Amino acid sequence: MMKKLLMSGFGLLLMLWMSVAGAVDVPLGSGDVLKISVYGNPDLALETRVSESGSITFPMVGEVAVGGLTPAAAEKLIADRLKSGGFLRKAEVNILVTQFQGQLVSVLGQVNRPGRYPIDGKRNLTDILALAGGASATGADTVDLIRTRNGKTTKEVINIVDMMQKGTLNQDLELAGGDLIFVERAPMFYIYGEVQKPGTYRLEPNMTVLQALSAGGGLTQRGTERNVRIKRKLPDGKLETLKARHDDLVQPNDVVYIQESLF
Repeated sequence: MMKKLLMSGFGLLLMLWMSVAGAVDVPLGSGDVLKISVYGNPDLALETRVSESGSITFPMVGEVAVGGLTPAAAEKLIADRLKSGGFLRKAEVNILVTQFQGQLVSVLGQVNRPGRYPIDGKRNLTDILALAGGASATGADTVDLIRTRNGKTTKEVINIVDMMQKGTLNQDLELAGGDLIFVERAPMFYIYGEVQKPGTYRLEPNMTVLQALSAGGGLTQRGTERNVRIKRKLPDGKLETLKARHDDLVQPNDVVYIQESLF
């Protein structure tokens, strides 16, 4: 038992160390809370929040623009200001980020826990999706990733299921603060009439009419497979009714109707 507790404690410490180590390279952003200290100078200790403009006010040196800098770069900048201003001959500055607020990714749509998640270290698309609890039962296989880089906003559609099945992890992109992940609602179809469980169902890739019947629990005693109809909306908005065969593919928003057998 003691060995397990020690191993458990070690695991927690290891996870904490990895989190802090990863956060060292995360650029500072507005809203981040910083705890700053200068070795041998307790009077210069400061806890402050990065302003909307990306700056802080530090004793003696005044306003310092730290937004977009890593904590290590911000430490060097403050140390240089203290030395160049003649306040200290040698300055060892340490910055601890106690709250990451400037580096947030938004996750919206059909996920189990939509919200804003901090990038406390290197985070990829699948990392943040995992934090959001993954796609919900109604979520599509694809996600929309909207990012702004160098003033240009782009949108990429990534098929998560296909990426995992093929192992093409080059699409598991690294994220940055301000990125937006949106999980679309999965395509659906409707089935009613003489089936055991009429209702709305998720449309799987290349789903046939026969598979749609199975999703609806199969036929009732009065149903017949010989008289299946599909009601489908055309691109011009008109509604058409088609006689369906077992191997016909069901399309998004199709209404599959099972008629009653006449015999």
